[in-house]
Amino acid sequence: MNSLNLQLNFWVYWFIFCGIILGRYFIVAGGTHWLLHLLLGNQLFESWFGNKQQIRKAISEDIKLSTLSAIFFALSAACFMGCYQLKLTQVYTHLEVQDLAYLVASYVGVLILQDTYFYFMHRLFHLPSLFKRFHQGHHQSKIPTPWTSFAFDPLEAVFQALFLFAITFVVPLHYGVLLALLTTMTVWAVGNHLGFQIIPDSRLSRWWGGWCIGSTHHLVHHNRYTRHYGLYFTFWDKLLGTQDDRYEEQRLESRHP
Repeated sequence: MNSLNLQLNFWVYWFIFCGIILGRYFIVAGGTHWLLHLLLGNQLFESWFGNKQQIRKAISEDIKLSTLSAIFFALSAACFMGCYQLKLTQVYTHLEVQDLAYLVASYVGVLILQDTYFYFMHRLFHLPSLFKRFHQGHHQSKIPTPWTSFAFDPLEAVFQALFLFAITFVVPLHYGVLLALLTTMTVWAVGNHLGFQIIPDSRLSRWWGGWCIGSTHHLVHHNRYTRHYGLYFTFWDKLLGTQDDRYEEQRLESRHP
């Protein structure tokens, strides 16, 4: 494949992925917002800000930032496709029955690696010297909404996209696992930014809240920047002392009504 074809394919892929990423964002974030509004009505706005004008302005800013982020995510995806065509990545398409255990292990393993990468990157971006350039845009909404899920400053979007792009060169991944990871990232990001607890209190939800990050856990971070930096799991927050004590106390108290 000559360099001209590679360049042409790159921009074609970039254009296609821009459309896919933006379409996915509007369908998942917009669909979640619409569903919540359908179920909760005006109560939804009260749960977020209590002011419709504020929520509309915040959503507008989040959409602008998410659209900008999509450009950089699409660039990463286009780079991946070019490298895949040149057989530089570890992504494969063949599948054998004996590979099923590895599929599960690779999926879980990459989630753990991504959570680790995100925790330390996220904590770094909260340093005063880096916050304004890398992460301030994501915190423009004190109480997040589904639209906040992909609202990143351009530099943060680059570092977000870099992880999965780099991992395809290191870890052999079936393309189905790669799609599952992208789907998980999207759904989890929207779920973490609902701005309030939506799952009814139960033994399962308490267990989930102890080990996995959800909307209530992440809401603490949007109110207290020095707490809750994780992406999927609470492990690093607990280990490194960034788990909010009040959140943990309330969670434990709910186990003993």
